[in-house]
Amino acid sequence: MMRYSRANRSKRCAMSRRLLSIAALLAGNAIGLLLAALLLDGFSIAPLSLIVVVIVFSLIQALAEPLIRRLSQRNLPALQGGIALVVIFVGLLVTELVTSGLVVGGISNLLAATLLVWLGALAAGILLPRYVFKSLRAPKA
Repeated sequence: MMRYSRANRSKRCAMSRRLLSIAALLAGNAIGLLLAALLLDGFSIAPLSLIVVVIVFSLIQALAEPLIRRLSQRNLPALQGGIALVVIFVGLLVTELVTSGLVVGGISNLLAATLLVWLGALAAGILLPRYVFKSLRAPKA
């Protein structure tokens, strides 16, 4: 019978929580992208490319967010409240450029999709921890 120390148990718990957070982020981005694809004419995601598009979009967001946050703190402090929207805008733009599975369909679709992806990801970020990934819920004070 194997015994696990508290440190090992704590590391495993932190790792599983991190993996669940990544899964929730990917699911939220997928929901937001699908919402935009359903509601906007000209915005499309190739069915076989959905997973690649979601992963690339999420990676671009993860890389762009700290950079955009740092730039806005120095140069545009008023932008701090809209960081998520700017990051999604940049993520959509770059994802369309580097993958063949996403077609945004023009600047008006890019702007509308930014808002729709943000709303979809926001709703998923609220609902997924509550109903699907229950271990991600913030502990009650």
